[in-house]
Parts: sequence; C-alpha cells; structure tokens
Amino acid sequence: MYNQRLDMINNEIANLERMKTQLPQAPIMQNFQFNPPGAMKYVNNVDDVNKEMVFIDTPFFSKDMSVLWIKSQNGTIKTYELTEMIEKDEKDIKIEMLEAKIKELEAGNNEYDSNTIKSNKNEEPTSVQ
Repeated sequence: MYNQRLDMINNEIANLERMKTQLPQAPIMQNFQFNPPGAMKYVNNVDDVNKEMVFIDTPFFSKDMSVLWIKSQNGTIKTYELTEMIEKDEKDIKIEMLEAKIKELEAGNNEYDSNTIKSNKNEEPTSVQ
C-alpha cells in the first residue's frame, strides 16, 4: 500500500514536471512610468512649460516652489505665485501682538518728542532778570 501511494505521488510529480515544460515561457515585461499624465513636474521657467506636451491639466512648479503654472491640454498656461503659510501657535501670535504694541508706543513717543521740540522752537526766548 505504501509503495502504491509513493508511486502515485511520483507519477503526479512527473506529470507536473511535464506540464511545466509544455508551458510557453513568456518574456517578462516591465513598464516604468516616471511621470504619469497629470503628475506635477518641476521646471526652471515658463519656457520649459511651453516645451512640455500634456494630455490633461498638468501643474508645473518652479524649483524653489515660488511659482505654479497649470498647462491645459489646449496649451493655455495659467500662472500663480506661491507663498508659504507658516502656522503660528499662541506664542508666535502673542509675540507679534507685543511687537505691534511696541511699534505703536514708539510711534506715539516720537510724535510727543517732535511736538515738544516744535513748541520749544516757536516760543520766544525769555530773558532772565
């Protein structure tokens, strides 16, 4: 009985090996798509944007991230200026508020100083007897 099972297993292995050799060996194809259509791209200037062919609206960023160009499939280009928005916590907000108060007080103090200087210049000198 053991020998029969062993023979069956060996036959099955031989069958699988025969099937494996009969399968066609298809070549493995790998496609690498570095910039899929519509993915953002980095460029140096608007001339580089003009050179690129796009199939859907595609964003282009300047290398320093200060300008954004969006080129549509018909070739029109819209330009946007980008500025970084830095989130401020409570400490930063309080510091800015205090700095503004200091400037306001300095401006008020300068007005007071300039008014007193002007009023002193307009007065007649008094003589001491």
